[in-house]
Amino acid sequence: MEKFFKLKENGTTVKTEIVAGITTFMTMAYILAVNPNILSAAGMDHGAVFTATALAAMIGTLMMALFANYPFALAPGMGLNAYFAYTVVLGMGYSWQAALTAVFVEGIVFIVLSLTNVREAIFNAIPLNLKSAVSVGIGLFIAFIGLQNAKIVLPNSSTVAGLYSLAGYNDNLKSAAALNGTEYVAGTFNDVGITVILAVIGVIITAVLVVRQVRGNILWGILITWILGIICQLTGLYVPNPANGFYGLLPDFSNGLAIPSLSPIFLKLDFSILKSAEFFVIMFAFLFVDMFDTIGTLIGVSSKAGMLDQDGKLPNIRGALMADAVGTAAGALLGTSTTTTFVESASGVSEGGRTGLTAVTTAVLFGVSLFLSPIFLAIPSFATAPALIVVGFYMLTNVANIDFNDLSEAIPCYICIGAMPFFYSISEGIAMGVISYVAIQLISGKAKDKKISILMYVLAILFILKYILL
Repeated sequence: MEKFFKLKENGTTVKTEIVAGITTFMTMAYILAVNPNILSAAGMDHGAVFTATALAAMIGTLMMALFANYPFALAPGMGLNAYFAYTVVLGMGYSWQAALTAVFVEGIVFIVLSLTNVREAIFNAIPLNLKSAVSVGIGLFIAFIGLQNAKIVLPNSSTVAGLYSLAGYNDNLKSAAALNGTEYVAGTFNDVGITVILAVIGVIITAVLVVRQVRGNILWGILITWILGIICQLTGLYVPNPANGFYGLLPDFSNGLAIPSLSPIFLKLDFSILKSAEFFVIMFAFLFVDMFDTIGTLIGVSSKAGMLDQDGKLPNIRGALMADAVGTAAGALLGTSTTTTFVESASGVSEGGRTGLTAVTTAVLFGVSLFLSPIFLAIPSFATAPALIVVGFYMLTNVANIDFNDLSEAIPCYICIGAMPFFYSISEGIAMGVISYVAIQLISGKAKDKKISILMYVLAILFILKYILL
């Protein structure tokens, strides 16, 4: 163990690494409840997605330990799962099978790019301020999705989006029923209304746990909110309304602790779409989003862990990127969206984790979680929504790393951050951030002083061509 993980060289011990691994798992185990809720919106089987999520997290995290010896954990990434379900499938109209195929192919492409140092070059070419902006923008995007999942924010004809009201919620249901030709079933205070209140309470509870620095605060926030919902159901305050997606909150142990079958989504790739031009559009979208989302997340984790050098580079980045690429390809075969490094890995580092032994510990716990599926699958979206909102807060803290004294740096960051939630797309935010950064530096005459890399110019041109041609 010492020979493989180099514990003494990194100033750590087996006990410290194991405690750090447990801490990391506690802080990111919420993905086991959140990811099935998000991907099921795209029509995927809820239980199967849970199993795929746990397995993808276990495999990706083990790869991080093997390839890089870093204490970082991987799982289907927040932001990318939302992009998969809400943008590619629900927004662009592609099937989830086609989306999985795109994720698999871009995972293979990423493996090649990692071997050829292209991803490392891109990672190092993005300015530090813009890297922070990407993380902030993703945070706002995730928080916005959390508010929508909790029904705290609803579509509104006059203001695009507005605060929850029962009348507004039912108006949306009527419109959706008329559009889809389905039966309209009104929502009431005892289904949607009480869950909105519980979600708000959940945000407050989770925030208090964060302030109190309780270990596993996000997971505890989910569980407490869920328990409050169960109490409401038992007292009749919450009444399930399956027609509108409000189900019973009690875990179903009728099948014991059996692991949900992967069969509904395992190897369900739609390679027939490779023959059409449509595939390349969606694959490019995933390639584009995944590359920069991964870079942004890896930067966020590394910076929080203090693992970047003075030039903002991550030592042994090739191994970390390879773990991400292999995890992504494997996860797509299993049936889940892109697997990536989690910001919550920094919690394990704060407990002293410094090597891959921390990652191995986390991976083992994800494997054990497979036998707890009845618990995770019973957790409703109103209980996981506070997790999305608080994770968004964590990513938002990177705004402090942006140099607002240099307006030529700050304005492109502002554009990048704002574009993600406003345009409901991580990729649009990154594209506009890169284009505006290069354009502002060139036109203001600061390009030479900034020493913008050739790769940044190439990226800006490619993104402009993306808007012209696609």
